[in-house]
Amino acid sequence: MEKIKAWSKNLKRQIFILYFAYKDERVPWYVKFFTACVVAYAFSPIDLIPDFIPILGYLDDVIILPLGIMLALKIIPKDVLLECEVRANSMLENGKPKNWLAGSIIILLWIVFILWFIFKVFARWS
Repeated sequence: MEKIKAWSKNLKRQIFILYFAYKDERVPWYVKFFTACVVAYAFSPIDLIPDFIPILGYLDDVIILPLGIMLALKIIPKDVLLECEVRANSMLENGKPKNWLAGSIIILLWIVFILWFIFKVFARWS
């Protein structure tokens, strides 16, 4: 169980490293785009594959998200990565900030997407 906790803590640290790398102007736009997608998915309260689906539900949490993080960390310039690691470690030691506005926007976007999808499905059936 301790290994899982350590793995989870390291994953959280890496997500914050990606968050800081996204904000850095030395990172190319396509790397920022990919990094933003990974960070947004990691912070999103809604999964691509819902967790209640047996076996597949945790696939994104255990395989897809770590692979996205690993790929993003590999394509970020090394000097930026080192600076972002220091910032992420410092932030995690001092306590992470809560951004209610960003969380609300993510939830609102998911609600709009779900409503749009439901509207399209019902429009097709009628």
